[in-house]
Amino acid sequence: MFLSIQDLVAQFSSWVWGIPLLILLIGGGLYLFIYSGLVPFRYIGHAVAILRGKYDKADSPGDLSHYEALSSAIAATVGMGNISGVAIAIATGGPGAIFWMWVSAFVGMATKFFTCSLSVMYRGKDENGNVKGGPMYVITEGLGKRWKPLAVFFASAGLIGTLPAFQANQLTQTLIDVFQVQETNHFTAKLLLGITIAIIVAMVIFGGIKRIGSVAGKLVPVMVVVYLITVLTILFLRMEQVPGIFSLIFEDAFSGKSVLGGALGVLIITGVKRAAFSNEAGLGTAPMMHGTAKTKEPIREGLVAMLGPAIDTLLVCSLTALAILASGVWKGFEGNGISMTLAAFDAVLPHNIGSVILTICVLIFAFSTLFTYSFYGLSCLSFLTNTKIGKNYNYIYILTIVIASIIKLDFVINLIDSAYALMAIPTVLSTLILAPKVKREARKYFQKLKTNSF
Repeated sequence: MFLSIQDLVAQFSSWVWGIPLLILLIGGGLYLFIYSGLVPFRYIGHAVAILRGKYDKADSPGDLSHYEALSSAIAATVGMGNISGVAIAIATGGPGAIFWMWVSAFVGMATKFFTCSLSVMYRGKDENGNVKGGPMYVITEGLGKRWKPLAVFFASAGLIGTLPAFQANQLTQTLIDVFQVQETNHFTAKLLLGITIAIIVAMVIFGGIKRIGSVAGKLVPVMVVVYLITVLTILFLRMEQVPGIFSLIFEDAFSGKSVLGGALGVLIITGVKRAAFSNEAGLGTAPMMHGTAKTKEPIREGLVAMLGPAIDTLLVCSLTALAILASGVWKGFEGNGISMTLAAFDAVLPHNIGSVILTICVLIFAFSTLFTYSFYGLSCLSFLTNTKIGKNYNYIYILTIVIASIIKLDFVINLIDSAYALMAIPTVLSTLILAPKVKREARKYFQKLKTNSF
């Protein structure tokens, strides 16, 4: 019976990630990119100033500072998708898939600007009067109550899409690979690891959004810097191969010859899927976190959110891809996901140093994501029911970590991909409809910025 469910989920994932969704995500993002007049991109320096706390005000509504909101959102996105997801993209789509991840990142920056500006423009409140954000509130507050079924559709898909299955699965697989656990003991080891991970995560997530934001704010800078230094070392040791790697990515992007025998459409979909998994632009998760930011200026939060895909996909994903391609292990490699990335690091760095460093990075990446995703699922269930019932999501979340640690990777990927696709539909549709209101608000904001009238 489980095999039948696996097959059904795989078929549904393949069907839902077809050309119509590709047009919605990339086409919608490209439209927003052009419609913005590239104005947000001209204010990246201002976005950094906001991030540094220059415009923070203690009396602003919300729970998190701009920095904590971005750190928490990045903690969710800079995770296993950047280490394992990139390896999966290369294994299934070849080096050319990386190019389409880059394309998705640029349009994703525009998408994040609009979706996260809207999440502050149209915030909701729970029954206790606490500020809440996310596509479900954007839809009901921005489009009106008659659109509520679309909001319910998003929140229902979000209950599955924000489960910690992928992160838990790949974290346990990393530890199994690094410590070379005998195959006969895999099940027991994964189960024990799953329980241990679940206990650690529970200690943070039951502390609420402020504790999650505080922990994420400390973890994110550390993990990005350590990972950056490690991959730059790998590239330095394989410096002579770096120019050829970029040529390979661009050539393969329009041919797909490496893996797919010229199936360009499948190649593009692979890149877009993995980029969506990595930076979540257009999926609607980040707006839930950015919607809790302490600010009265929606555009300000949109500018901060826009930095997410740049850090996540253009920087961290690119580093992973270059490390894998420079190592050469991707050619004919039988494994997938984290196993390929581990093999790449060990192939270049001596004395298994690669495995040790990557394991530390994976632990930080995975746990930061596990801490943050619980808030997304809790927000979805709270919207569908109420805050009191919504808090029970954390128990489901913890149980999922244990179950996901022992099941197959393919099933996990297909399940989460399917949910992400369903979440993207209401998120992008509502954003496209409400985009003129963001543009109007942006015009006012940048005018105030020029005259320094804040």
